[in-house]
Amino acid sequence: MRISVFGLGYLGATHAVAMAQLGHEVIGVEPDEKKLESLKAGTLPFYEPGLGEALRQELSAGRLNLVSTPGPEVGSCDVHFICVGTPQLTDSEGADLRYVIAAGSELALHLKPDAVVVGKSTIPVGTAETLRTEMTAVAGFDVRLAWNPEFLREGTALEDSLAPDRIVIGAWSEDDAAVVQRVYQPIIDGGVPCLVMDVATAELVKVAANSFLATKISFINAMAEIAEASGADAVRLAEAIGMDERIGSKFLRNGLGFGGGCLPKDIRGFMARARELGVGESIEFLRQVDHVNLRRRDRVVELAKKELGALENKRVLVLGISFKPNSDDLRDSPALDVALRLSSLGAEVRVHDPKALGALGDRHPELLRAQDVSAGLEGCDLVILGTEWEEYREMDPRAAADLISNKVIIDARNVLEVEAWQAAGWKLIALGRNVHK
Repeated sequence: MRISVFGLGYLGATHAVAMAQLGHEVIGVEPDEKKLESLKAGTLPFYEPGLGEALRQELSAGRLNLVSTPGPEVGSCDVHFICVGTPQLTDSEGADLRYVIAAGSELALHLKPDAVVVGKSTIPVGTAETLRTEMTAVAGFDVRLAWNPEFLREGTALEDSLAPDRIVIGAWSEDDAAVVQRVYQPIIDGGVPCLVMDVATAELVKVAANSFLATKISFINAMAEIAEASGADAVRLAEAIGMDERIGSKFLRNGLGFGGGCLPKDIRGFMARARELGVGESIEFLRQVDHVNLRRRDRVVELAKKELGALENKRVLVLGISFKPNSDDLRDSPALDVALRLSSLGAEVRVHDPKALGALGDRHPELLRAQDVSAGLEGCDLVILGTEWEEYREMDPRAAADLISNKVIIDARNVLEVEAWQAAGWKLIALGRNVHK
């Protein structure tokens, strides 16, 4: 099939490559010239394992072509995916839908009547109906629109696109749903479940799933607060309750909490939309989910102050600033937030990250960039593990101990082997665990 993808950010670039890998002829539309030229050269403007190589393969094979504006080649496509961002509004908790509406309106100028438009952006329920109405007004005919939410995880995005847990299609007609199913036919034939439903339910699936995951993370972090106050061990607690098949162990690890471009803004946008629908009280518990999550950042700062006293002129190394490992995404990163808070309190804060220092660029010059862990450790008063990159999990605590005089580390992700670090002479402080000596 001939497919266009509007918006080549994280979601759009991944989706365009995945569609090409399924054998479709794909045209990606990206108005940002700098981003477009980078992608044309086979270079991703962000870090995602395996995606860059796949991008170069599809460009070389001719299955993927990239343009800045839609033209006849886009107009001839059978299916069009809208993959633009829906960030949180700056003055409220709601989602900024300008980019979705703008992309849809521009696309409507080039549509052929039998083409199907498929939204993948995360939107408040009811947005698809508004978009269809606006696109129909521009196109001059009834636009065929379906909704197909994405479930990508940064670090495994391409794998999640080609081998997802499920495919969700929301459509107003069976014919439109059938066209979207054809796009994914190789995946469906491979055994991946495909759920066809009404559009409103499909719009809700992504934000409901993210809200549940956020709730699960904040639940175990709330239990960690109880554990810290009572002397219990939140890690062993999670192990025990996670063995209950009704609960499960995934997303049940306490630590510094969630961040990134999805969970925080999605739960806030969900609350805002629920209030607009007059049912805000039904998910008001998400307010506490958000608060619990943010309190874990407060807790790490409190622990640093407790350990070092006044932070002025104290040297702190924060290991990891991306919001999760295998990503350079700094959006709402808990680790970066902690680093900035410590710096604002007078500490000399050094940051290291395998991939995200480039994404940090020249922002936040108050943070000192450590190009390697060894250099960052020298002369430090405190180390904080903020993002659980594999290289930090595998650090040799004895070798690290030789580089630092004040051997204190806060494991804000609960991934370090406590006994090994203690045997190497470190005082290890772990969130939700009374293991430090």
